[in-house]
Amino acid sequence: MIGIEGKVIAITGASSGIGEATALKLAGQGAILVLGARREDRLAALAQAIASKGATASYRVTDVRRREHVEALVTHAVDTYGKLDVLVSNAGIAPISPLDDLRVEDWEAMIDVNVKSVLYGIAAALPVFRRQGFGHFVNTISTAGLKIVPTMAVYAGSKNAVRTITEGLRQEAGASLRVTGISPGFVDTDLASSMTDPAMRAQGEAGMKSMGMPASAVADAIAFAISQPPNVDVGEIVLRPTAQG
Repeated sequence: MIGIEGKVIAITGASSGIGEATALKLAGQGAILVLGARREDRLAALAQAIASKGATASYRVTDVRRREHVEALVTHAVDTYGKLDVLVSNAGIAPISPLDDLRVEDWEAMIDVNVKSVLYGIAAALPVFRRQGFGHFVNTISTAGLKIVPTMAVYAGSKNAVRTITEGLRQEAGASLRVTGISPGFVDTDLASSMTDPAMRAQGEAGMKSMGMPASAVADAIAFAISQPPNVDVGEIVLRPTAQG
């Protein structure tokens, strides 16, 4: 299937930021959306907004730290719409801090949300894609893994783990599946709200407001990758604000 119309696309972290913008973008191009996130009120409002514009969307409350929740999201897509064309593993957190602060719980949370949830998505969707003979993984990564800076060691490490997993999956996927990594720089979202260090949170919010791209720019990149012909695999897209070093 060339293009986006009619594709069933599941998105984690869909209730805000890049996930929400991507859902709206893809719905506008005729996709059928399956939305996953923890905040049911936000999911319901987004599904209603999509439906009000004549598109189709459903949702499941999804805590990506729980494998069974990610599995249920994929199962819901297949049971409801008969297939799953694309899984966008987008959920992520960034409670950054200096390593000397020893915020071990934050480190563990980043591994759980940023890395393990992507693996849960692969475990849930790969058998479906193999049975279908088609499917596309889109994983949200980050430029934080491309330029390592103080306070971001664990966050960048988690994103580089996803980058490595994504490339390994691409090489194993074979001729019928596609795998794309999307690495955005600063994006104007509420990601900073996941930062438990008040100084880091203030710094992050300021950076996002001063130079962050709109989430719609990342949604456009995701839509570009999905819209390619079945035999064209966009391996990785890196996009940054022009002001970002």
